[in-house]
Amino acid sequence: MTLERFATELDYPECPRWHDGSLWMSEMWSQAVVRFDAAGRREVVHHFTDDQPGGLGWLPDGELVVVGMESRVLHRLTADQAGSGVHADLSPVSHWTLNDMVIGKTGNAYVSQVGFDLADGTSRPGPSPLIRVDPGGAVSVAAEGLVVPNGIALSAGGETLVVAETFAGRLTAFTVDSDGSLGDRRVLAELPPAAEHRYARPDGICLDEEGGVWVADWRGCQVLRLTADGIVARRIPTDTHALAVVLGGPERRTLFICTSSHMVRPGPDARPAGAVFTLEVDVPGAGEP
Repeated sequence: MTLERFATELDYPECPRWHDGSLWMSEMWSQAVVRFDAAGRREVVHHFTDDQPGGLGWLPDGELVVVGMESRVLHRLTADQAGSGVHADLSPVSHWTLNDMVIGKTGNAYVSQVGFDLADGTSRPGPSPLIRVDPGGAVSVAAEGLVVPNGIALSAGGETLVVAETFAGRLTAFTVDSDGSLGDRRVLAELPPAAEHRYARPDGICLDEEGGVWVADWRGCQVLRLTADGIVARRIPTDTHALAVVLGGPERRTLFICTSSHMVRPGPDARPAGAVFTLEVDVPGAGEP
């Protein structure tokens, strides 16, 4: 098993998506949405002057929606992606920084949020909601009481949603009802930590055709594949913090792994330490992202 280097000298690569034959992601600290071709050549799709981008997703009409982490809104990019408008304002139901997002085929967006003040070293994680935004931009609380909800994934049929509760060290699943509401909440898996750590810290996730879940554990510097029953089937160590994963490529058998040696933003003179690695896997990806 060998990880192949795909892209380097990134600031903080997060929320990767495979869309329209390209790898898309948020370069959070650079405040940019970027796209890579198959050879790893990078193109800046959109740069935000006053916000940090998080989760990415596409509405049924093809328009790109980007989480504005600090402004706590969803930005909807124009067709040429040069400009943006506000698709939805989530600040009334999110008191802290927004995080990741997944958009299903119906156009419903599910958005996670940090749930505490990351910049305050004395602040502690508390229960916070997962938020739903319907295709027209109406905002509601989809589920209460998650512990730092982070990476989110939807099954191919859109009937199951899985979210990583980062500071609980677990994956939680919901059944998605026909109206987009969430029910049948259940713990899919309590993640085992790497040997030298007390707790796992699941970040970005994605699903495959067998119902397996690929999980980036940033604290353990590892990527795990869990079966549909929550059993660890594979463990892939990374040299630095594993931030997020997505299955892409022509057959969705290429696992893209976003990493960084920094978890706190370094000074302006620091060299970019983020990278993307790839690994070919047997089971193709499914669903969103």
